[in-house]
Amino acid sequence: MTESRRTIDISVASIARVLAAIVFVWLWLRLWRLLMLVVVAIVVAVALEPAVAWLQRRRVPRGVAASGVVAALTIVVVAFFWITGSSLAAQARDLGGHLQEFRQAIVERLPPFISEALRKTNTTGGIDTETVAGYAVNAGRVLVAAVVVGALALILTVYLLIEGRQTYTWLLAYAPPRYRDRVHVTVMEARAKILHYAIGNVATSIFATIVVFVALTLLHVPGALLLAVLAGVFDFVPVVGFICSAGPAILLAMSRGPGIAIAVACVYAGYHLLENYYVGPRVYGGQLRLSNLAVIIAFAIGAEVGGVVGALLALPLAALYPVIERVWLRDRLGRDAVAVHQRLERTGSAR
Repeated sequence: MTESRRTIDISVASIARVLAAIVFVWLWLRLWRLLMLVVVAIVVAVALEPAVAWLQRRRVPRGVAASGVVAALTIVVVAFFWITGSSLAAQARDLGGHLQEFRQAIVERLPPFISEALRKTNTTGGIDTETVAGYAVNAGRVLVAAVVVGALALILTVYLLIEGRQTYTWLLAYAPPRYRDRVHVTVMEARAKILHYAIGNVATSIFATIVVFVALTLLHVPGALLLAVLAGVFDFVPVVGFICSAGPAILLAMSRGPGIAIAVACVYAGYHLLENYYVGPRVYGGQLRLSNLAVIIAFAIGAEVGGVVGALLALPLAALYPVIERVWLRDRLGRDAVAVHQRLERTGSAR
């Protein structure tokens, strides 16, 4: 009996690809926070590019225009929180009191043995001063880190606005000549989708803040301004964010009665439907044609890969798939796959 031997030839190129993949994964694990910061700066720079180009057409030097636009954005954000800071702090304290009253009312309506156990837990487990001090120190560290990261992101944004075109041309030269045109088309499509995503997200978040503030003020819900700002911030998270912001508002509305709480729930639900099916498609200009299921899946994957920042950036990246399919995968997919997907995309955007 003769033994058959099999030989497996592995080319040097295959080994190099495997090593490159390992190095890429290692770099991602080590540098993913820095990479996320760069991606955020790129998104902000793309969103601010039209304003810089408008100033440049009016003979303002590009460096001055870029620095001025970023400085103006920073001043607007800081001024908003500076003006509303005292109101937000007062409403936060007021909300804490209302939540404590709401919690006490819930405890009183529980069965006696459960409410008694909760009272014993509260009396025996008092708040330690050292624990409070530890929380304060941690909060201060988080605030300082956020300020440092925000400053770095703004500095990167300024340099991307000034030298972004030269950097892109320099990087594009690395692409093989036969793929260079397709790389350029993909980058330009990505730029357009990121621009619409950034502008659309800011517009819908501002609109959500105004609607919630007006509605909660008319309904005399405590902490209307703080809840409105919370709704605007959460609205940056696609689909699920605005729904999550409804919870505190409904709980606080319970202090005014069940009817007010139902009215607040209807306001949030109505605006959520209005934004998803009327405001969003018109603000985004049909550039982000994704179903809610695709948005949720992209959000979950982005959160797992890159945390909160990854979740926020997942939507424009997922919306870029039709471009990748059309430019890069047309020859690899079935003959009619791209045509069917494009027809479904047009049908979904027309609804």
